Amino acid sequence: MSTAHTALDAITDVPGIKVGHWTNRRAATGCTVVLCAEGAVGGVDVRGGAPGTRETDLLRPGRLVDRVHAVVLAGGSAFGLDAASGVMRYLEEQGVGYAYSDSHVPIVPAAILFDLGIGSSRVRPTADSGYKAAQRAKGGAVAQGSVGAGTGATVAKAAGMERCLKGGLGTACEAGAGGLLVGALAAVNAGGDIIDPDRGRVIAAPRADGGGFQDGWELIRSGRAAGPEAGENTTLMVVATNARLGKEWTNRLASIAQDGCARAVRPAHTMGDGDIVFVLATGELAVDEPAAYRALEAMTVRAVERAIVRGVLSATGLAGVPSAQEWTAQSIG
Repeated sequence: MSTAHTALDAITDVPGIKVGHWTNRRAATGCTVVLCAEGAVGGVDVRGGAPGTRETDLLRPGRLVDRVHAVVLAGGSAFGLDAASGVMRYLEEQGVGYAYSDSHVPIVPAAILFDLGIGSSRVRPTADSGYKAAQRAKGGAVAQGSVGAGTGATVAKAAGMERCLKGGLGTACEAGAGGLLVGALAAVNAGGDIIDPDRGRVIAAPRADGGGFQDGWELIRSGRAAGPEAGENTTLMVVATNARLGKEWTNRLASIAQDGCARAVRPAHTMGDGDIVFVLATGELAVDEPAAYRALEAMTVRAVERAIVRGVLSATGLAGVPSAQEWTAQSIG
């Protein structure tokens, strides 16, 4: 497929966007922060029946606040929402946020995924973890795979956790005409199989005896799935663009971005998932023509699906769960 990737092929190719991770490999958990200290117009789309979020209501149209300063993705289930407090503390110290009296109030939405099933369920991202991730945030290349919010992520759970594979964190960025950029970052903890839409092939599905994959979709369709409990699956996504968009349009773009999730995760948006997309529009480039907005929509879907695929393919085995790449190599060997 013809495509136009950016220099780093990462969300940080969008000017003003920085990414930082806090990773605990021993406990198999972590968190990731996407910083936009100058502020960006934010939007959100929450799907599935089991989301865990903070400050998502203020991103919807009709709310007073329209600019956010960071987004936090964290493991640790609902405990991981604490990480956002640490990011707020860091940004306040930097003088970032809405000025009030002698202080600043940074706006930091957050979402979590469930990774308590591997590693240690007693260790979760804390406010200190979020602070450290924010301190480490930078532009340039973004570490991918079993890092940050993707550290304890798992995928392909239709045959139970004992047959799953490692998920991970991935990023990608699309370049369009006139300097338009759309970057995506995804922490992939999906219950479903992972599909590479470019090649039309499964890259992660429940492990089969003797190597290879079971057909996770068939297990689900036939009612034979033995997947995890509801709430243990989630794909968390952040989309950043240099387009100039109002709040209504960032929310619409977040809804469209979910198509990328549905193309790369099968099935997505189930009652047991907490799939969420955040959108950050930095406003450098006017998108006034219908053709330009159509390009923005298409680039967004493309960036999300590639970030999901890269997150899974970049993962390494952890806490006894092999990665898709490791399992495939073992099966061939």
